Amino acid sequence: MRVLRISHSAAVSAWRERERVMTRRGHEVRTVAARRWDVGGTAVTLEPEPGEDAVGVATVGTHPALFLYDPRPLWRALGEDWDVIDLHEEPFALATAEVLLLRALRRHRAPYVLYSAQNLDKRYPPPFRWLERRALAHASGVSVCNEEAGRIVERKGFPGRAEVIPLGLDTTLFRPAGAAASVVGRGGVPVPEARPVDVDRVHVGYVGRLASHKGVDVVLTAVAQDPRLTLRVCGTGPEEASLRSRAAELGVTDRVDFAGHVAQAELPALYRSVDVVAVPSRTTPSWVEQFGRVAVEAMACGVPVVASSSGALPDVVGGAGLLVPPGDAAELSRALLAAGLDADLRRTLVRSGLERARRCDWEVVADRYEALYRRAIGDQVSAEGGAAGQELADETAPPVEVVVVAYGTPELLRRALAPLISLSVTVVDNSSLPEIRALCEKLGARYLDPGRNGGFAAGVNHALGHRSVPGGDLLLLNPDAVVTREDVTALRRALHADPRLASVGPAQVDGQGRPARVGWPFPHPARSWLEAVGLGRLGRQTGFVIGSVLLLRAEALAQVGGFDERFFLYAEETDWAYRAARLGWRHAVVPGVRATHLGAATSADAGEREVRFHASQERYYRKHFGAAGWQANRAARVLGAAARSLVTRAPNRDVARRRLGLYLRGPVAAERSSSAGGGP
Repeated sequence: MRVLRISHSAAVSAWRERERVMTRRGHEVRTVAARRWDVGGTAVTLEPEPGEDAVGVATVGTHPALFLYDPRPLWRALGEDWDVIDLHEEPFALATAEVLLLRALRRHRAPYVLYSAQNLDKRYPPPFRWLERRALAHASGVSVCNEEAGRIVERKGFPGRAEVIPLGLDTTLFRPAGAAASVVGRGGVPVPEARPVDVDRVHVGYVGRLASHKGVDVVLTAVAQDPRLTLRVCGTGPEEASLRSRAAELGVTDRVDFAGHVAQAELPALYRSVDVVAVPSRTTPSWVEQFGRVAVEAMACGVPVVASSSGALPDVVGGAGLLVPPGDAAELSRALLAAGLDADLRRTLVRSGLERARRCDWEVVADRYEALYRRAIGDQVSAEGGAAGQELADETAPPVEVVVVAYGTPELLRRALAPLISLSVTVVDNSSLPEIRALCEKLGARYLDPGRNGGFAAGVNHALGHRSVPGGDLLLLNPDAVVTREDVTALRRALHADPRLASVGPAQVDGQGRPARVGWPFPHPARSWLEAVGLGRLGRQTGFVIGSVLLLRAEALAQVGGFDERFFLYAEETDWAYRAARLGWRHAVVPGVRATHLGAATSADAGEREVRFHASQERYYRKHFGAAGWQANRAARVLGAAARSLVTRAPNRDVARRRLGLYLRGPVAAERSSSAGGGP
């Protein structure tokens, strides 16, 4: 695999270890980085290691989101063939827009993946908001270093599931004193005994930038509250003078050492020289801790960590260190003393910290990125360890899991489950009815009660969060639909006959045996206008398959993620299929398989169904085409409904007039103010 990685921060040699790991595995990786960059207040110059393909590029600007590269080296690099481009910059950054523009001008077809650490949900001004949306919409993957950043990029338009991959470290360097240099991060390593406890002193370390949001003043105050605490402050920054003054005011200058900048190579020894490391970051309106590399480095060295519960620190440290409220010096002081003096607690923290740090080892991080790259280029066999594109081996592949989201109607559910009782069946009961539970127990289906009616999408996601067949394909089945086990087998074989199929569905008939349409084109503002003028049959007619009976590929689920719960009812499968299509997947109807679908049999209120349907359409258009796309669709619907209300007869004329009123008012607004209102 040939990978072009572009990252201004890769000027730091230690942060290019992932690329060196992949090169040792036989991949060809070129890193394009800033020739010189400020890291934590210290200017770092890119110096390639022997044999390393790393190119330093001049930059204009110093802010990580507001700088530009010299375009000439990028232009030359994009003139070569690459399997994937790893654009390790924030989606809203100017450098991201620059690289994507050069990629378009070069007509380079390699997929690209982005990176984000931004865990504050910010609405950027134009043009940054537009650049961010476009970059995310066309990305084939996004890596994030914390879970909140993943939720944000998904909400802002990335069609798939963001991969939470920690920042890496070299556990052959960051290791406990006396541990073997070659095996600490590779698993199976005996945990060393915690360092002897000094009953008179607890030596605390702080490593990082000396800035107000880092909370160094809080740890100074914590140290002042107990004479047994000493502190070594390592780092530089704009607050250094005021922090020195603060230490003098608190009367702790004899117990606080401002050590200045510590080189990367000296950090392991620094961590091992203290009893506990403090990470006292505080959240501000414009900043929150995005990862906490210092915490992981300290844990890898066998040193307990006490951190504030700010930003991503609970995810990084939680369970392997102690957490205190941000800005609470008294709690920080007590936690530092406990971590330093309680031998049993120290031993527990050291063990847990080493285990947590192993997940950040460069070898593990490289595994995660290699899988991300392979998914981006469509190599599902290597990325997931599955059998995409090969004949499905039923005896070795995970069995399919059937998921039914039910809301009342036990008799319909019985009819749907009866042919499938020999399969792994999960029923998510949005109605929480005892009759549904009893039916599942009788038929041997697994019963899940989410405790609320969050809609179809929420029900599916509840099942995804409680898989009975991890890694298996998922068959979504409406309670008013019937399909046999033989049909499921045929659907599965059709799905796995094509490595880029994300979902397949059967042909369908209604209760009277009449054929029903199951393949539909994706909604689009331009198609709305074609339909308004009577030309809806033009163009591609099958983009997605309706979700009444729908088999989803496991690998596609892993990449796309679950359903969007903002769709209470209707369009949730359309949204999922569209996101999958943006990532290169396809969907198909299997005409040789037939299912029976009664349609709307679980709801008796046609008016409510219509309002919900069109409200979901509004959400879909707003999500994928913005406010302008929704208004274009709305205008086409108004025009088409107005025309039909004039030229057609009852009952079609009445339907058109109701539709016209609904779109003039706005379907979501109508949903919220009507009896259908209750949806998300």
